[in-house]
Amino acid sequence: MKIRVFVDNDEADLHAFVIVDSLAQGRAMGGTRMTPGVTPDEVAELARKMTMKLALAGLDIGGAKAGIVCGLPLGPERDRVLAEFGKAVSPLLHGGLYLGGDQGVSHRDRDVFFDAAGFDATLATDSTGLPCSWPELWKKCSDVTGFGVCEGIDQGVDTLGIRGECRTVAIQGFGCVGSAVAAGLSARGFTVVAVADREGTVSHPDGLPLEALFAATDSAGTIDRGRLPEGLTLDPTPDAWLDVDADVLVLAAGGDAITEANADRVRARIVAEGGNCTCTPGAQRALAARGVKVLPDIVVNTGGAAVTALLLTGEAPAEAMADADTLTAWLYREVGRRIRRSTDRLLEFAESSGLQLMDAAAELADRRLAERETAGTAGGRTTALSLV
Repeated sequence: MKIRVFVDNDEADLHAFVIVDSLAQGRAMGGTRMTPGVTPDEVAELARKMTMKLALAGLDIGGAKAGIVCGLPLGPERDRVLAEFGKAVSPLLHGGLYLGGDQGVSHRDRDVFFDAAGFDATLATDSTGLPCSWPELWKKCSDVTGFGVCEGIDQGVDTLGIRGECRTVAIQGFGCVGSAVAAGLSARGFTVVAVADREGTVSHPDGLPLEALFAATDSAGTIDRGRLPEGLTLDPTPDAWLDVDADVLVLAAGGDAITEANADRVRARIVAEGGNCTCTPGAQRALAARGVKVLPDIVVNTGGAAVTALLLTGEAPAEAMADADTLTAWLYREVGRRIRRSTDRLLEFAESSGLQLMDAAAELADRRLAERETAGTAGGRTTALSLV
């Protein structure tokens, strides 16, 4: 079942849309994208990927996504648009749809439209008695998406049998996800040799001083070059990260970072999609032809979605609800377990089937969705999204 809802309120300057790609037990979830050029087709593709992402992680909830066409800067007018959006989609939120943050929508922005909708995410979960508020829990889980990317890469090198040959990392994007990946992979024994932000690429073949980098990076993921130690290579060329010698390349910035036009410059053996749609289909084919393994976003960029889904569907055991720290620790363990399992299954299935990794992931997701549909039909479960 697919649902498309369009919201147009000229008086409030609100033009938005919600696209539900699939439902499981009457529920769906996904992020809200707020940019001047966001389109229904773009959101529909992201909603489909959310369906696949959740299915591959073994989470019984459907995929959705929302778009708000808006380029207003932070301030009262932008908040007014968010509040109007919340009022408009209130029946959906109260009827089984969860909408979180995405490009252009922070946790704080999400709270603005939640408040306007009278929606309490804590009460929307199937978990009995969360030990803290929803915002408090998310502060503790702020780096879970980057953590999940690290788990996928770590499992990937083991499944492929190349741990001893795959040690250096370059990261494109140094925001919340990219910086968490840098810290996480370093803790797992990898050496981060390059990071890129909007000002270019910072690199050193023997490894970067991560603590100095973190201290020099602002909340938007931009590194102050003037605060870095001497001896590092600072290249302002926008795509210099492509030419860095590294075994692993993590894409943690915008979409379509690697295309058919630049795929030949990738030197890594593994590319991990830490952001959404970071490799075009043509780039994935070109990389696969060279033997480069692309760990797709629908497998490794699952951490944040998995935490939400685990709570919305009541997967956390009673003992995990003892306090906020206990719940957080359980969520990280469970996210890591599911991503490692998905990565291992994907790589083994791709090897046995001869499929490109993204095609193999799509096939596995379709199989999981078919199993879920069969189980839902046999169990007599509802698949309706309530609008009351």
